[in-house]
Amino acid sequence: MATGTSIVRHEQAARLAAFTRVATDSVDDAADAVGRIFCPHRLTPEHRTSPDFFALHNCAVFGGLSVNYVAYGGSVSIDPGCLERFFLLQIPVHGSARIKTASRDIATVPGASASLLSPTIPTRMAWEGDCAQIILLVDRRLLEQRAAALSGRPMSAVEFEPAVDLSSAGGRALQSRVMEFVDLAERLGPRRPLSPVAAADMREALLGALLHRQRHNASDAIDRFGGRAEAMPPSVRRAREFLHAHADEPLDLVQLAAAAGVGIRALQLGFRRHFGTSISEMLRDIRLAQLNARLIAASPDDSVTDIAFELGFTHLSRTASAYRAKFGEAPSVTLRGMNSGVAS
Repeated sequence: MATGTSIVRHEQAARLAAFTRVATDSVDDAADAVGRIFCPHRLTPEHRTSPDFFALHNCAVFGGLSVNYVAYGGSVSIDPGCLERFFLLQIPVHGSARIKTASRDIATVPGASASLLSPTIPTRMAWEGDCAQIILLVDRRLLEQRAAALSGRPMSAVEFEPAVDLSSAGGRALQSRVMEFVDLAERLGPRRPLSPVAAADMREALLGALLHRQRHNASDAIDRFGGRAEAMPPSVRRAREFLHAHADEPLDLVQLAAAAGVGIRALQLGFRRHFGTSISEMLRDIRLAQLNARLIAASPDDSVTDIAFELGFTHLSRTASAYRAKFGEAPSVTLRGMNSGVAS
């Protein structure tokens, strides 16, 4: 696409410069090209014939996630409606932005505040003053499956508090993780793929930062199921750790109670009180979460059956039914889906 002089001036500060997907001074071309990468949207410059308008979009994709540098010259309004397929964490690096949802109106500026858009919440934005942002795109299914794994509940829509305070510990952690992603992509370049292990580590770090550092409608359930809502007795903590360490083995309540240092009945009551679930249900959820994580990290040639057996599942039809009830899709769909890419 045509590159205008405004873009040339701005590119000196652009991140992910080797990953350019859009560089144009045409409003229509920008809306079409950026819309194909993210989602269809209305793009309206403050002044339609402004000589300052340009659009620059650099995008690096790594299985289920992409990190982007997006900049617009002048001031523009963007109306994507509901994102539907993904979450967007937008960290401004130049200029400012205003984000309006059905119930919120927030402003973001570099170093102070960012925005986190959820796929089910309609959004309108105004990018002002040659605004440029680092944007993390996270596949909706990937994040909502991870929230289900952490909360002990079936997969459902996750909606974040849209304002991210970059001066808070959680905001700093989120920004740090995203910038690590940007730095890694720039070191690798577009021709060098990220190794499966490194991709899995990056994915886990980013998902963990999002779900644990920014409030959302599943936060309380995750805190309770993870034992963070209140102080856990040492016996319950030891039992939970034992289940995680021995999830691929048959459940032995006598052995579990011995490891916890309390009687079986006391342990059962402790699980109900602190996690809202039974020991066997907890173990099943741990195994299903491990299966989900393994499928996400697996290659297309890996077998769902082999992975399931390694994790202690013996009844594959029951396993598939339980997995579908929790994550909203069959295990084979997760395996295929994570090898098809996102925002590519």
